[in-house]
Amino acid sequence: MKILYTAEALATGDGRDGHVRTSDGRLDLDLAVPTEMGGAGGATNPEQLFAAGYAACFHNALRRVARRAGADVEGSTVTARVGMGPAPADGVARFGLTVELDAVLPRVGREAAEELMVLAHQVCPYSNAVRGNIDVVLKVAGLG
Repeated sequence: MKILYTAEALATGDGRDGHVRTSDGRLDLDLAVPTEMGGAGGATNPEQLFAAGYAACFHNALRRVARRAGADVEGSTVTARVGMGPAPADGVARFGLTVELDAVLPRVGREAAEELMVLAHQVCPYSNAVRGNIDVVLKVAGLG
């Protein structure tokens, strides 16, 4: 694969209760374990960062395949929900992720929107990275 861009981030402190900063300084954030997981909360966490990246990347892929198909993507949005929880395997306590991608395509019918979601899931780099490792649910809402 020919690399076109490389993002670099440094994590310091205590992991999930630490700090992250990109090499260009554009992202510079404290991290905190969410209260739902027994932490103090009050700062972002890796799952929120992953959800934001996946939503943006998938939305770009969805808009690209929709335009190729001649679909009107005006007003479209994608929401990514990243869940984290225990995922026991082979008697070992592990944690795993789940992802739900909800697309709003207000100018596209349900069947066409569902087809576009499947196509976008095939070309999105995040989808390709997690395929076979994380359960991803595709949902369509807000149809015309």
